[in-house]
Amino acid sequence: MFCYQCEQTAKGTGCTKMGVCGKDEETAVLQDLLLHATTGIARYAHRAAQLGYQEREIDVFVVEALFTTVTNVNFDAPKVASWVRNAAVVKERAQRLYEVACDKRNVVLEELDGAALFTPAETFEGLVRQGQDQSISGRIGALGPDLAGLQELTVYGLKGAAAYADHAQVLDVYDASVFASFHAILEALTNEPDVATLTALALSVGDLNYKVMELLDRANTSTFGHPEPTAVNVNPVAGKAILVSGHELKDLKLLLEQTAGRGVNVYTHGEMLPAHGYPELKKYSHLVGNYGGAWQDQAKEFDGFPGAILMTTNCIQLPRPSYKERLFTTGLVEWPEVTHIDDGNFTPVIEAALAAEGFSEDAVKQEILVGFARNAVLGVADKVVEAVKAGDIKHFFLVGGCDGAKSGRNYYTDFAESAPKDTVILTLACGKYRFNKMDFGDIGGIPRLLDVGQCNDAYSAIQIALALADAFETDVNSLPLSMILSWYEQKAVAILLTLLNLGIKNIKLGPSLPAFVSPAVLGVLVENFGLAPVTTVEADLAASLS
Repeated sequence: MFCYQCEQTAKGTGCTKMGVCGKDEETAVLQDLLLHATTGIARYAHRAAQLGYQEREIDVFVVEALFTTVTNVNFDAPKVASWVRNAAVVKERAQRLYEVACDKRNVVLEELDGAALFTPAETFEGLVRQGQDQSISGRIGALGPDLAGLQELTVYGLKGAAAYADHAQVLDVYDASVFASFHAILEALTNEPDVATLTALALSVGDLNYKVMELLDRANTSTFGHPEPTAVNVNPVAGKAILVSGHELKDLKLLLEQTAGRGVNVYTHGEMLPAHGYPELKKYSHLVGNYGGAWQDQAKEFDGFPGAILMTTNCIQLPRPSYKERLFTTGLVEWPEVTHIDDGNFTPVIEAALAAEGFSEDAVKQEILVGFARNAVLGVADKVVEAVKAGDIKHFFLVGGCDGAKSGRNYYTDFAESAPKDTVILTLACGKYRFNKMDFGDIGGIPRLLDVGQCNDAYSAIQIALALADAFETDVNSLPLSMILSWYEQKAVAILLTLLNLGIKNIKLGPSLPAFVSPAVLGVLVENFGLAPVTTVEADLAASLS
């Protein structure tokens, strides 16, 4: 195996025996094979879409297959193998769709090669051997680190965008033209590569992800309402308990409906914290608070949680025996020997919670604020603008992104603490757990720490920045705004490509740069966008405020 798609990859270069995330070699190579098989589907679906023919089921399979290969989603090798076999069936369907489109449009049918001809081996062992033939290291050897790295930059951004697209379509928000772009980009990756073309292709993923995040924003707000500033208790209360982690708000809503009146309290964990700001979720009185922090601390936190635990999307880690029987997965996330629920009926989760001890007493209440998405912030934009013009707010920092276990992430805590008292910090994603329980005070009633939401709520942050730029009759790069971002997996790559595609410059990225971005590629990004690694808090603060 060879995998370097996340920030914690072994030695900062690549995992070759076992993933740092816990992914074994069989799972890794089968995920490589699934990507190859999915490219085969996309080659036919792309051509059919160009002729005006699409099937939502094909489109959804492609984004879900991509999402399945995101870090910390599916660790069950036989299940990934079944995805590969299903991909072959979907490919045949896409091929027939293309043939029908050619016939109806009077277009000559194109004979395709490569991934379009993929046929899965009959045995599991055969699939593993096929996966080994699709190794990234093989392409690095054939193309060199620059071209292969740019290809992977595009693929990883596409995987992140696919995750958001899947969240949107789960809530029945689907745009055929947006989904067709996934096919088009996968098809483009099969062309003869060169640096300029691949760089442009990577930026096109940023454009796609911006559209996808808009779809997801529309899906979430039309279903659950616009987030509102909301105080969230971060300490336990007495009673039976269920902990919900991941990102999928629909699963949380279903669980809240099914637990109503059952005497079970529901807590959020990790990226589910922003759920408390949505009117249609926070109306449930038994959604009592948030427990724990970011994904990398889950083993210790789940171990200490006296109830059932539901993982709804990526971010699962190797479960400890102490809570494995109380852990459940749903959607695309799976772990071997962990009970998976695929029909939306969470009765097993509820029964496990009722059988567990629960919390024996209330802890001292401690609250933090969430819900500062675009509507909430733009609703007081006039006050923000006045505070800037009056000199009360000197600068804005967007400090957020993925959290992780690798050393160096205390930088973000220190940066937030060191930000001058006349500055405002916007934050999002699980990186905020480094500092979101600290009291930063306010500036004229405006909280100095504004939690915008999940990682996909980068869309809200962008809308806030664009609105401020419009108010000051300038562009985002001329605002008193600095972006200090942390990354871990492929969703963060998608968001970074979106920011770069929007022309946003001088972003600081850390705690380390992607292994798949070679020095030559980094040089291009630095020259065109001023992208740079974080250095020291003192130096980066001084540069931001100069």
